[in-house]
Amino acid sequence: MKKYISLFIVGVLFTSLLSSCGDSWFEKDPQNILTDEQVWNDPALIKSQLANIYNRMPQLHGDFNTGGMTEVDDAMYSGTMDQNYRNELQYGDDYGRWWDYGLIRDINMSIEKLDKFSTGLGTEQKALFNAEFRFLRAYVYFELVRRMGGVPLITTTLEYDFSGDPSYLQNPRAKEHEIYDFIYTEIQSIKDQLASNNGSQTRANTYTALALQSRAMLYAGSIAKYNNELTPAVKTDGGEVGISASMANDYYKKSLEASKAIIAGPYELYNSNPDKGKNFYDLFMTKTGNKEIIFAKDYLAPTKVHRFAYDNIVRHLTEDNESSSTIAPSLSLVESYDYLDGSKGTLHYKDANGNYIVYENQTTIFANKDARLYGTIVYPGTKFRSIDVDIQAGVAIWNATTGTYDLSVNPTLGSNYEDGKTWTGLDGPKDNAPDVSNTGFYIRKFVSEASAASSRGTGCENWWPWFRLGEIYLNAAEAAFELGETTPTPESYINKLRERAGFPANSIEHLTLEKIQNERRVELAFEDHRYFDMKRWRIADKTWDGTYNDNTVVYGLYPYRVAVAKPGTDDKDKFIFDKATLTRFKRPRLFRLANYYSSIDQNVINNNPKIVKNPFH
Repeated sequence: MKKYISLFIVGVLFTSLLSSCGDSWFEKDPQNILTDEQVWNDPALIKSQLANIYNRMPQLHGDFNTGGMTEVDDAMYSGTMDQNYRNELQYGDDYGRWWDYGLIRDINMSIEKLDKFSTGLGTEQKALFNAEFRFLRAYVYFELVRRMGGVPLITTTLEYDFSGDPSYLQNPRAKEHEIYDFIYTEIQSIKDQLASNNGSQTRANTYTALALQSRAMLYAGSIAKYNNELTPAVKTDGGEVGISASMANDYYKKSLEASKAIIAGPYELYNSNPDKGKNFYDLFMTKTGNKEIIFAKDYLAPTKVHRFAYDNIVRHLTEDNESSSTIAPSLSLVESYDYLDGSKGTLHYKDANGNYIVYENQTTIFANKDARLYGTIVYPGTKFRSIDVDIQAGVAIWNATTGTYDLSVNPTLGSNYEDGKTWTGLDGPKDNAPDVSNTGFYIRKFVSEASAASSRGTGCENWWPWFRLGEIYLNAAEAAFELGETTPTPESYINKLRERAGFPANSIEHLTLEKIQNERRVELAFEDHRYFDMKRWRIADKTWDGTYNDNTVVYGLYPYRVAVAKPGTDDKDKFIFDKATLTRFKRPRLFRLANYYSSIDQNVINNNPKIVKNPFH
């Protein structure tokens, strides 16, 4: 009883104390909360909210998502063994699923509060902020539609009234084309207001909006054309998935219109280094004076860095890495880079009779190839940080009985053979091993050569390009090709990129869809395009068909030093190469018709019965 009396007395005293202060005590503004009037009239605070939204912009596996890149691009995962599921991937129903209406709500709320409370901002400044939020919302809807198809189109903040009946909040899915049409309409409405940001490469401006138009309308045109050529077509009765073929040309025109405006604008293809291979690498590392980047997610040490070099630097150049060398590019990708004489990029490691071809050194087999190969991939015989990479799988020993070379491997990296020279390189390759390339190749694109960039305490500050001029040239080429345009020709756009890569002028005279597809594969490798390109062309189910072939399985190419040469030859210390089947890549990739659109989570459908499921789910 004493305990309760004490509590009662304390309560009475506390109440009396508050009462003695008067009503004004309750009216004091809290010191740790900003009012809407304060936030939406302060440009610095509005920019802070914009920065938050920019930082949440989605991509499938871009923005330096190392492990994810190996799932959707031309590479395998060579990192820690506990993540080897990435090499057993057969795309599930939910692969690529994204349904973030929390982000859309935050953007809608920002637009509404800006309109309501920003009475102290200048008209032009308020219009700019409004346009930026709307650009971000259009981009989010693009990311939704290219994964999920048509989604509920919500452009106002939805509030529950606690009446017990949420049905008024349940919106059905829009038609797929309606989402693309919304994106286009928004861009037309905001692009001029964004002009105040022209010149910025990290905030949306007029050309950023046009870049979204260029990309999104190309996607819509492709789906309208190629989805209807599938048997069966992937669509729903209500149009939530599937776009009429009759709409394709209009979308292609809108894409080409935007691409032409950007190409005529203030941007230039990066061409500062006369060494064309290094120039392509520098494109992704150079910020100052780089006029190719239209829009990027920036990083700046020490406050905001990423760990892409930490995860992917060449094995023997690691610093304090716990693991490394995660992305191992495929032989198939390397062979996608054509020779400068226009011939296919197939590497010739055996002759017509199946005998090994002996090369003077490691780089000869890669000679006279598209310079983008060097800028994208570290291959045997090249350098990183001006240091020779040490890629050698083993030694070759002549076997007089079989009349061919036997291949000998020492599992210890950096080991020497009995002749005192390298047996297995410090950088492998090594089959069925973690933290070293399993394919014989390392990724160079995006991996910083800066001092200590691969250390835990430093990290990298090179940026992630959301949009760059190289993609816009490819978009223009494809849209012009699909429309049958002749002035300028679609070839002229692609040849501009190929000239930068070392090809002679007009190296492609007659463009085909297959050539466009290959140019995008090599120009945009590891930039988060490959998976979505294959989806919009409706070739993913044919390319990743679950059977064992060069498209579904990642193979490697291993160099061997000739330690014991064939008698009568000068093969000693020269090199042969062998195609390697890789133990860690356990299953061929399988992409089904169901994967063209990710499944919608059952909880979403349970909460909103108006949501129609995607086909084949």
